[in-house]
Amino acid sequence: MNITKRIFVKLAGATALAGILAGPAAAWEPTKPVDFVIMAGAGGGADQIARFLQSVAEKNKMMNRPLVPNNKGGGSGAEALIALNTTRDPDHTILVTLNSFFTTPLRQENLGIDVQTFTPIAMMSVDPFILWVHKDSGITTFEEWLEEVRKGDYIMGGTGKGQEDSLVITYLEQAFDLDIKYIPYKGGGDVAKDLAGKQIMATVNNPAETKGFYANGDVVPILAFSDERMDAFPDVPTLKEKGEDFSYYNQRAVVGAPGQSDEAAAYYQDLFKTIYETEEWKKYMESESLTPLWLTPEEQKEYWAKQVERHKELLAAMGE
Repeated sequence: MNITKRIFVKLAGATALAGILAGPAAAWEPTKPVDFVIMAGAGGGADQIARFLQSVAEKNKMMNRPLVPNNKGGGSGAEALIALNTTRDPDHTILVTLNSFFTTPLRQENLGIDVQTFTPIAMMSVDPFILWVHKDSGITTFEEWLEEVRKGDYIMGGTGKGQEDSLVITYLEQAFDLDIKYIPYKGGGDVAKDLAGKQIMATVNNPAETKGFYANGDVVPILAFSDERMDAFPDVPTLKEKGEDFSYYNQRAVVGAPGQSDEAAAYYQDLFKTIYETEEWKKYMESESLTPLWLTPEEQKEYWAKQVERHKELLAAMGE
């Protein structure tokens, strides 16, 4: 499925991909291992992507110093944002982020985080959400799910309060007059595991987080929050098909610490553009149902601004 940039960012005059860097790779190189901070717990989509990116860089000997994955998912990603905002070495600190990059600073204003001060590195893709139920529920359609939820005492899980999963679930509650008990988890991997173990009744995990349980036949997809039906799930309708003008994607991006030098930023931008263009990454995006979306640093900044405003509206709708 090919979703164009206009769905996410309306810009005048698209910048060519080759324009990210002019001329050869930057002369700057890391002088020690790079702190590769992950804004989520182990096992979730952000964690999986970070470790795959690290493996591609290592396998292809793209760096003279390694990327060192470092999970900091505490406080709905506040731990990671603070780590970058206060690092003493911004040139050796980068972050794999998701939409809590926008929501956490809005919900926790005392953090003093301004995402526009962070350094744009690479938008690697966006990740749609799917509504999943356990196979033993007997539910195979969204209409059957609505009927079950309306019976009462319905329990769902997701990654943190005010984060992506809870925003999507709150939208469903408000659009369809539902009452759902929401249990927050530290990471999407734990959410998927507990659905497979029938500790909760449904989730809105990303496809990659639930892939193994889906392959085993433990869980069933019944609704997609994408703009169009997904290639990997052609029989799963979208929420838009149900009459709601709503879609939701998680950004899968790499950003640098505030104060990162132009030379270091250019190095990382070149690195992740190279990774983005590898066959390994293209195959990974296809296998994990990720939607390609490369943005230049300038486009990323505008994307951030638009997403901050959108998430202000979504958080306000859920009373945050």
